Order: sequence, then C-alpha cells, then structure tokens
Amino acid sequence: MGLGKSSKKRNVDHSAVSKLSPFKALSSEQMMLKEKMIAFSRRHVKQDTPALFVLYGGAGTGKSVVLSAIFNEIQNLSKESDTSDPLYHTDNRLIVNHAEMFKLYREIAETLPNVKKKDIMRPTPFINQMNKSNQYAHIVLVDEAHLLLTKSDRYNRFNQDNQLEEIIKRSRVVMIVFDDKQFLKLKSHWNKARLQDFLKRFPSEEYVMTRQFRMHADPDVSEWIRGFVHKKIRPLPKKQTFDFRIFEDASEMYRLIRQKNAVCGLSRMIATYDYPYKLDGRDHFIHEKNFTLRWDRSKPHARKPWAERAESIDEVGSVYTVQGFDLNYAGVILGPSVTYDERHDQIKINIEKYEDQAAFSRRDDVKDLEAVKEQIILNSINVLMTRGTRGLYIYASDRKLRERLAALKRKASLEGGRGSSFPAE
Repeated sequence: MGLGKSSKKRNVDHSAVSKLSPFKALSSEQMMLKEKMIAFSRRHVKQDTPALFVLYGGAGTGKSVVLSAIFNEIQNLSKESDTSDPLYHTDNRLIVNHAEMFKLYREIAETLPNVKKKDIMRPTPFINQMNKSNQYAHIVLVDEAHLLLTKSDRYNRFNQDNQLEEIIKRSRVVMIVFDDKQFLKLKSHWNKARLQDFLKRFPSEEYVMTRQFRMHADPDVSEWIRGFVHKKIRPLPKKQTFDFRIFEDASEMYRLIRQKNAVCGLSRMIATYDYPYKLDGRDHFIHEKNFTLRWDRSKPHARKPWAERAESIDEVGSVYTVQGFDLNYAGVILGPSVTYDERHDQIKINIEKYEDQAAFSRRDDVKDLEAVKEQIILNSINVLMTRGTRGLYIYASDRKLRERLAALKRKASLEGGRGSSFPAE
C-alpha cells in the first residue's frame, strides 16, 4: 500500500529513525511475515474472541522493523483501503514499553500520513484509558512484550496482575514481539511457559525469527556473545569487517568511540548497571582506572532518544537507555558484577555487586530466585553486547576477567584474529 496523499515529509536521515523506518527495505522473510501478520489481522479483527500472534526473536533479528512496517500498513489500510476490507476504519494502537523506543516511534510518526502520535502508547495508559472509557482497540501491536509487567506495580500505576492479560481484554487482535532473554526486572518476569498459557487460551499463531540483521558480522561474533551470556569463555571471533575489540583501558575504548562517532555517528559508551545511580537530579559517575564519565542524565521529556542527543557522547548509557536501539559502535563496560571463575574458566556473576537492586523487587511466585536474578544480569549483558551494527568494544572492570580477555586478545593477535587493533573502516 502506498503512502497516499500527504504533506508530511517522507525523507528520513541516516539515524536511529532510518533504522526503524517503515520505508526500510525488508528481506523476503520479513516481507512474508508482514503479509502473514496482516492476513492474521484480517481473519480475526471482526471476531468476538481475541486472537494473539507471537513473534519470537533474539536481539537484532529485525522484530521492531517488521512491527513498524506492519503498523504503518495497517493504518494505511484503515484509512485508504476498500470499504470491504476488514481493516477499513479500524482503530489500532502500537504499544511501546521502552521509554527511548517510545520517543523513536513517535518521531517516526511525524513522517507518516496515517500514523498519529496518539496511536502510539505506553502499556499502562492504554489499559487505563480503555478501561475508563469501556472501549477496545481493533488491533494492538506490542513491541518488547517481554517488558510487560507480570505483577501489579504502584510506581507504574498498574493495579492488575498482568499487562498482557489486560491488553488482550481490550483488543480484538494482539500481535507481540517477544524474547525471554531480554526481561530485566522481576516485576516483568516472563518465561515461555507463562506465554504458552496465553497461546492455549486464544486463537493464536507463532513465528520465530533467527537471522541476525542488526550486527553486520560473521556468525562467530553472535556465537561468542551467546557463549558469554551463558557464562562460557570462547576464542575471540576471527578477523572480519565487523570491528570486535577487547580493551584493557576504558579510556582508550572511549577515545575510539569518540573517533567513530565523529565519523559515522551513533557510537556510544554503555555499561552494566554496576555503578551507583539515583534519580535525585545529581550527576553520578562511572569510575575506572584512568576513566571517569557520568551516567546518562535522565530526560524523560526529551524529544529525541538518548543516543541521538549530541551531549550523550559524554555519557555512559545503561541497558534501560539502549534496549531495542541500534548503535553503529558500542563500547561496553562490564562492571564489577561480571567476574571470572578461574577454576572453571567461566563467567561468574556477583549479584550483590549489581547496583540495580530495584530490578530484584521481591515476588513470591518466582522459583529459584537467585538463578532468576543472575539471568536478569546476563540478559542485560546480552542486550548491551548486541547494540552495535558495525562494531563491539569490550572492557571488563574485574581484574581477573580483564586479564582472561586480554589473554584471548593476545592469542587472537598472534593468529591474525580479532579483539586487538585491526581497523574496520
């Protein structure tokens, strides 16, 4: 479906907006999936029983790109299709949980004729608005559904037990993207068994995306990251265009990130949540040897996402800042909670050193709580390491882990591999 008549601008720049734009060219699989999900909507939008479509995929598999394209198409069909089309005059929503992604989608809406900012909502406002008006939406798309709350949360003004449950109650068709390796808080604790319960209760379909679109890298890069977040130490990826490097000095890593940002933009420092931070209006800093840089400043009302703000090159982003977001080059600081077990030659997580203790707010319905807390930290590492499209740089705060990674770097250098100082221009 074309754009139709519009005075809105169609051009998007080479920024985060362009990476999520519905005008971005889709692969044959993504195009097939888009048509499949729109067909699912057509079949179920007029039915009395809600229907659920779940799109699974790991970080960087293109889930949000597909969702953006689908929502734009559905909104076009709602306004411009034939009156016999089941999607004609449907009232639809795109629900975005992540604050920075919410800003990005709303910025994209400014370039589209049939997508309005009011169509893009956060989960709790959608639920509360629909309950208050006793209305429903026809089609609801949910990005980062693994962040939906699975318990009540007074801070977020959510008083029910499960946000997905409440969204389904107020919709005819719900289509979500989901990755159980990306939940970051106990109050959003999900697993496949919990989601399967929803799939059994409603007419449903599932699809799994596996191809990596974000990282322009050979498979051994993804395999190395996958091994790391399963606490395994593997040889570094071989030399390739994707710029993979291990650093023993955080200041050197920052220097290179600044250079990359000056050339191609969207290059930032990010870190595990292992350094003190409070929402008290003050600056808080990450300190490592020869390196001091402040945490990202909280600007909930800023129009642009953190990584697109010029001043953020002088800050360190957290997992909450960049989840779902594409960078060109990512400089990842692994903080004190990420350590090394010499005896077993594997990663060891020290939960007590993780500063985001709010992520571990108590709940009695989660079994093996310590293992789930560890998984939350490993999930955050996975999110951070999969941000860069063109390069990943890593520095470890823990001395033993830093030395182990440095040994891998030396071995890779001798063998002509990556992890050292191979330019990727």
